[in-house]
Amino acid sequence: MKTIVIFGATGTVGTYTSLFLKEKGYNVIAVGKRNNDNNFFNNYDIKYYSLDITNLNDFDKLPLENVNSVIHLAGIKPSAMKDYMPKLYIDSILNGTFNVLTYCLNAKVEKIIFSHSRADSNYLMGKKPIPSDIIKKFPLTGDHSIYTICKNAAVDLLEHFYHQYGLKRFILRLPTIYAYHPNLYFYVNGEKKMMAYRFIIEQAIKGETIEIWGDPTKAKEIVYVKDLIQIIEKCIESPLDGGMYNVGRGVGITLDEQIKGIVNVFSNPYKKSDIIYRPDMPNAREFVNDISKTQAELSYHSLYSYHDLLIDYKKHLEEEPYKLLWGSKTNYT
Repeated sequence: MKTIVIFGATGTVGTYTSLFLKEKGYNVIAVGKRNNDNNFFNNYDIKYYSLDITNLNDFDKLPLENVNSVIHLAGIKPSAMKDYMPKLYIDSILNGTFNVLTYCLNAKVEKIIFSHSRADSNYLMGKKPIPSDIIKKFPLTGDHSIYTICKNAAVDLLEHFYHQYGLKRFILRLPTIYAYHPNLYFYVNGEKKMMAYRFIIEQAIKGETIEIWGDPTKAKEIVYVKDLIQIIEKCIESPLDGGMYNVGRGVGITLDEQIKGIVNVFSNPYKKSDIIYRPDMPNAREFVNDISKTQAELSYHSLYSYHDLLIDYKKHLEEEPYKLLWGSKTNYT
């Protein structure tokens, strides 16, 4: 039984990953900044540690023996930052990642799996698939600028620890990961907004008219959290030294397909939302990831179509399986 330490285990991806790997037979150790997980992880026979990754002394709480892999999902994101405090990126991403890497050395960990930002590849957005191995760049302005600078630098730290100490590194470039969470909101340049696809789902549930802005054929990468998790498991089991890997399905879902899919799954069949096209409005961004390297080196194949994603999402929305940890929608309004 391999022991896996997951930093950022109380977040959306971290929670799904912790429970999936536990079900697959791994010994999972969940680590999060929250002081109290409401005994959520204990219900799944998972040990939970409250830890601040910016404080190296906090790592003394963690085991130092027989840890096979570390999954590093922790660190503040623009979508979770009220107001704009860029120094927090430096503290949590750079200092935090260095501390996680130091723990890996102290615990003689074989490999680390790291979640990277898609924003390093924004300059390649368009119809042509974005390769896994590119020159990393960063947005020159906006709330993703210093964030991406720090994520890129964290990747460089991982490369140094690989070449200097032999710590295998699997770096996953993530697009938006679709997964149920009761929080409908995120922050853009420090201002609170409702997530676009969550807003459309709410419209569809109510049977309200939905507008499709700009060119409805614009397509983007949409990947479900459970496809990401299977990539993470393949990284754990891989005999390779790792590298940079794109996460995705390798196909774009058009804006038209996105909206019609949401209406078909979430609208009451007796009160389906009408759709209005607004070509006069701005276009959505479009991009698709080239996942050929992920497929070839990790034997990855997507298991969830866009329709499958929506069906599973609706099930979790109705059942709220992580309510004990995350609360309900009313806790975030």
